[in-house]
Amino acid sequence: MPKLAANLSLLFREHAFPDRFAAAARAGFRAVEFQFPYEWSETALAQAASDAGLEVVLHNLPAGNTAVGELGIACIPGRESEFREGVEHALRYARALGCRRLNCLAGIAPAGIAPGRLAETLAANLRFAARRLAVDGIDLMLEPVNTRTVPGFFLCRSQDALDVMDAAGEPNVRLQYDIFHMQVMEGDLSSRIEALLHRIGHIQLADAPGRNEPGSGEINFSNLLAHIDRIGYAGWIGCEYHPARDTLSSLAWARPYL
Repeated sequence: MPKLAANLSLLFREHAFPDRFAAAARAGFRAVEFQFPYEWSETALAQAASDAGLEVVLHNLPAGNTAVGELGIACIPGRESEFREGVEHALRYARALGCRRLNCLAGIAPAGIAPGRLAETLAANLRFAARRLAVDGIDLMLEPVNTRTVPGFFLCRSQDALDVMDAAGEPNVRLQYDIFHMQVMEGDLSSRIEALLHRIGHIQLADAPGRNEPGSGEINFSNLLAHIDRIGYAGWIGCEYHPARDTLSSLAWARPYL
């Protein structure tokens, strides 16, 4: 049966962030993920997860200045030192939280820089981060993001990510396959997930086109989740969607899995 993790950055927003752990546990989740935990102390979040009896399965590396629209800096030449500092910052949180996966967002491609140079910068940053995280037994995820939601994002298709992963050459760099993003960019979800299964380290879901809960859009999640289970994916699936109304009512689709 698929194992669902609540993404606390988007779900249970009816509560203050530290209180979302307990809310997720009450709803039946055994695991959580989130995007950027850095506004709160790692010890406080670790205590909240422990008190709720939840496993923390994923969070993101720092992504630059999100207030001005940055969504990752890993592909940007000249910001390598900032990226490395971010890896250390994320590692401190991962250790406190017992989190074994960190996600790297490549970022929006700056104008005027050749794609080849951006890819080289990204591969070098991935190589550094992967080697640093491997010491603690942590895997590094790399996530393609659709360019309708985030215009100009550097990695927008599965193969884009795989090419950079191959260039990085580190065994603990894995593909983060976000069903919403890849439905927008590629479609053919069942076949692609099966073909990429040996490279996938984490899956996330939301329906398309609105990025709301399953059942709100065009994806047949009943069939897709059964297929993912059937082909042997044993990892967590992060519920990273915007509830159309409140979180609890948006979880009707998830009841059989919780």
